[in-house]
Amino acid sequence: MTSPQTFWPVSHRDDDFWVCMSCLGEVYYRKVPMPDCPSCHGVSTYEGFTLEAVRDWGTEDLIAKAIAAKQASVADQSSVESAAPVEAAD
Repeated sequence: MTSPQTFWPVSHRDDDFWVCMSCLGEVYYRKVPMPDCPSCHGVSTYEGFTLEAVRDWGTEDLIAKAIAAKQASVADQSSVESAAPVEAAD
């Protein structure tokens, strides 16, 4: 049985997409996997980029992963906000 992937959060910046510079095959939105890249097992190999920069030099697969990562993050954020308790008005 494998354990779930854990992540270090990365503070919100202009370059919210974190790409593994060892394999150039993994990208994450506002987080970095720990302890290493799940594809190549590189440690401390991530650099931050904007989506526009990833589109400039990334492969179609990497660009698709970046877009999917951002969409998943937005969906997760929306579900967290909608699950928050609402206070009743007196």
